[in-house]
Amino acid sequence: MTPAGRFAPSPSGELHVGNLRTAVLAWLFARSTGRRFLLRVEDLDRARAGAEAVQLRDLTAVGVTWDGGIVHQTGRGTLYAAAISRLQDAGLTYECFCTRREIQEAPSAPHAPQGAYPGTCRNLGPAEREFKRSTRPAAIRLRADVAEYRVHDVLHGEFTGIVDDFVLRRNDGVTAYNLAVVVDDAEQGIDQVVRGDDLLPSTPRQAYLASLLNIPSPEYAHVPLVVNKHGARLAKRDGAVTLADLAALGVDAAAVRDRLLESLGLPSGPLSTALAAFDPAALPKAPWVWSGP
Repeated sequence: MTPAGRFAPSPSGELHVGNLRTAVLAWLFARSTGRRFLLRVEDLDRARAGAEAVQLRDLTAVGVTWDGGIVHQTGRGTLYAAAISRLQDAGLTYECFCTRREIQEAPSAPHAPQGAYPGTCRNLGPAEREFKRSTRPAAIRLRADVAEYRVHDVLHGEFTGIVDDFVLRRNDGVTAYNLAVVVDDAEQGIDQVVRGDDLLPSTPRQAYLASLLNIPSPEYAHVPLVVNKHGARLAKRDGAVTLADLAALGVDAAAVRDRLLESLGLPSGPLSTALAAFDPAALPKAPWVWSGP
């Protein structure tokens, strides 16, 4: 299978300029290294009617193309279940009955990193576990045997982050993101992951999980976000930040594409022109401030 990069939006609404900039970067990284570029819709949790079609339209409008069909996570439950079964058979999972509030209020385990799951349900006895099953459905957590894990990122270098007993399947039966993304990338032959650097802290969990499933970790490149004038991550509440909003103000998709490329130090015009000049080492390291149309 030819190696691939990807863009994987959640169909929760329109893409804003920050999402589009990351998509353009993912496309440039993949195409500049001879990889296929795939599109995956991560619709396990959030899906708004009509959002996917609008997202595909907007990606096409700024020049992002992809190879093959579009994969939807909601059609991949068998793959996720098989991965969880492998971990269960290896004794690497346990049932968790904690609510979010109970986790927030629980004392941290000794020597556990800040923010890590405290292990409340890790060593429940059979009787206590059976009683809890009668009170609420269980989530499935990984039984991690490390507290942290190191990954290499093309833009950030070596990064070490927390690994705790994170959720693999929620108590409503929905597969958790950290497991789904690892399984999806492996099954699709994706060996390059380019995404926003807000996701870097969760990457060690995913890389560690991949190691347990005997899956090679992909090449990671976590790119700077687009922020508003206050330095906060850009959101739709920041005004005209989607192609539709900007078009209503007379700014067409080609002009938005050119502004995205300019923010990356790349020439304007079709993405093929930017591709010829693309150099990951020359990318800006700081967030890009969106100043409006």
